[in-house]
Amino acid sequence: MSERSSGRQIPVVVLAGFLGSGKTTLLNHLLHRSGGSRIGAVVNDFGAIEIDAMAVAGALGDSTVSLGNGCLCCAVDSSELDVYLERLARPSAGIDVIVIEASGLAEPQELVRMVLASEHPGIVYGGLVEVLDAAEFEDTRARHPEIDRHLGLADLVVVNKVDRVTDAARVLTLVRSLVDRAAVVPATHGRIDPEFLFDCRPGEERVGQLSFDELHHDDHAGHLHAAYDSLSFVSERPLDPRRLIRFLDSRPEGLYRIKGYVDFGPYDVGNRYAVHAVGRFLRFYPEAWPAGEERLTQLVLIGSGIDATALGKELEACGSDGAPHADDHGMWGVLRYVQGAAEDPAA
Repeated sequence: MSERSSGRQIPVVVLAGFLGSGKTTLLNHLLHRSGGSRIGAVVNDFGAIEIDAMAVAGALGDSTVSLGNGCLCCAVDSSELDVYLERLARPSAGIDVIVIEASGLAEPQELVRMVLASEHPGIVYGGLVEVLDAAEFEDTRARHPEIDRHLGLADLVVVNKVDRVTDAARVLTLVRSLVDRAAVVPATHGRIDPEFLFDCRPGEERVGQLSFDELHHDDHAGHLHAAYDSLSFVSERPLDPRRLIRFLDSRPEGLYRIKGYVDFGPYDVGNRYAVHAVGRFLRFYPEAWPAGEERLTQLVLIGSGIDATALGKELEACGSDGAPHADDHGMWGVLRYVQGAAEDPAA
């Protein structure tokens, strides 16, 4: 710690990527394979229930700062961010690198601008890591051409979920044609070498290319999140698996992202089910209930042009009728979407 107190600066890495690209999966992977390096995180969820922060907190403990129900890139200045960086950069925390995991709807250049504008002497901008979903990339780019601008600012691009595409080489070639000297790394379930995170700090020349015009956009109406709505759903009553599957199988096209945890009550008293949906892709991941945690269903739904009120009523209708026992076949629909226990729910 004497090195840190004598002027060593902690790199702050911005981890960005569109909804469901696998940012939390990648961060959790790095946390568990950091080789003794200590990582602090600022997690910015879009929605009132901080699902991503919950997923990361178990690995980080008191090294997590969570910013829920809003988009960090819409902060007026970097002063609020400095408060959180101060907490993580204090010498007693012993942190070697800080990762800002942005909301899936954030504008990366705004977050980069905030880090560069920070007056905290103990931190230094550590680069922009952009995570892409290989299976969804071309459709996402067609709907949101601003993704090209994000790639142009990136220092490291992780093309995640390459196992879900038949021609990964073609996707990688396309991505490489859109970046500006950034490293492009293929990945499955967010598994990359931690050295990519620690070594992705851009040189002075790269930072100098981020002009005031690129980094300072006052028109937040043009941000990705401006076109999206969020629904946060909490239920103390367990959900009926058949009803929930009917809801998920018939979800509207504009409902792009679903994440959270489901309590199926008597259908599986020992586990909660992490649910992850991106577009039409759906997975459930059973995991043991944390000791002493209240048994709730907590979901965040994000979409464009969705009727949040109607969706909330549909989810309420998925509640169990209170029967004390489960029938033998009730979970079959859910189990169709359960993969191996080794996979991560945000992959």
